[in-house]
Amino acid sequence: MGSLETTPSYYGWRVAVAAHFGLLLGFALYACTFSVFLKPLANSFGWTRQTLASGFAFSALAVAIFSPLIGWWLDRHSPRRFLIASILVFGCAFLAMGALTHSVWQFYATCFVMGIVGNVIQMGYTQAISSWFTYRRGTALGLMLAGEGIGIILFPVAVEKLIGAAGWRVAYVSLGTLILVLSLPLALLYAHSTLEPTEPARIEQRTSGPVLASLRSYVFWIIVMVLFLTSISVNGALSQQVPLLTDRGLTTAAAAFTVSVLGGTSLAGRLLTGWLLDRIQGAVLAFLLLLIASGGIFLLAHASTVGAGCAAALLLGLGAGGTSGTTPYLLTRHFGLRGFATLYGLTWTFYAIAGGAGPILLGRMFDRTGSYASTLVVLAAATALGSLLMLLLPAYRSAPVSSENLSIYPDLRLSKQ
Repeated sequence: MGSLETTPSYYGWRVAVAAHFGLLLGFALYACTFSVFLKPLANSFGWTRQTLASGFAFSALAVAIFSPLIGWWLDRHSPRRFLIASILVFGCAFLAMGALTHSVWQFYATCFVMGIVGNVIQMGYTQAISSWFTYRRGTALGLMLAGEGIGIILFPVAVEKLIGAAGWRVAYVSLGTLILVLSLPLALLYAHSTLEPTEPARIEQRTSGPVLASLRSYVFWIIVMVLFLTSISVNGALSQQVPLLTDRGLTTAAAAFTVSVLGGTSLAGRLLTGWLLDRIQGAVLAFLLLLIASGGIFLLAHASTVGAGCAAALLLGLGAGGTSGTTPYLLTRHFGLRGFATLYGLTWTFYAIAGGAGPILLGRMFDRTGSYASTLVVLAAATALGSLLMLLLPAYRSAPVSSENLSIYPDLRLSKQ
């Protein structure tokens, strides 16, 4: 099976490419452009930054509430139909953002829906890829997550220019249309998984035990604690990066350029991390990446020039982008594929709670003090603490030739080549 995974014709690589574009136009698209839309929306409707940041918090709340349910469902059913429906709704939600009125609850409701379906896209494709790969799982996950990195490079600058030329409504409608004409057809063709159970009652029995055992493991809760610390810090910094830098004298275009720098290093971090995960222990790699991310947040706290903003973005993108693939990889290596989606969904709950709190925390501190600096220093320290916690994880052994899930799921790897 390992040799099959190295051949370009292996069907799993088609799934990975579809996942790449799914994440390119997935929740990360919404997240990386959120701060670019912040000031135009504030100018149009008179909303404060805390009010707008609360929209992102509603998305995070949706992720927190629904991720375990999504994971439970994915462990028992094929992800294909769920993925297709979610991509369709996600594209329509962007179209709805282009029709916003002065009702802030319309904005919050749309953000909430984006949180639900956007996370389905990431979780569903992650599960599908993990089912197709054993020895090249890290590389395949890196290829998938590279879509997010490319999106962070392209979309902030492109959206900023589009807003300047045609307005924020046209920008939202354009993004929604792109999702529907590119990401949706690829999902229709290639969003397949080998995890397609034919005996639901048996699957329930075989997945519930491993999930309960995993929840009693300190390994799982270390991963959760690291995610929480990283999410509150990184999402908080990213959500306010553009307004922070423009407040310090940078033009909107220059601030958006630093986001693209972050995207470039994030892309490099995702691809390199995926390659390295197939070769060294994931906990050691995560330790190094989180230290780099901590340095980026600390630099951002004091950045007041384009050079300083780019340096902060470089470190933050490399560190945070790289660690995005370590969580699902560590879960599959420590706990296997039975019940993986349920466990992954639970980690997303904690990640989302922290991710929603970070932007609100920074927005509130700015509204009270007029500065982000002291809060960002504290968040940099929290990220450094998370890196140290990673060193407490035990080593795992390489996966066997045949994935453990093949005893209860039909093997589609050969039939779909």
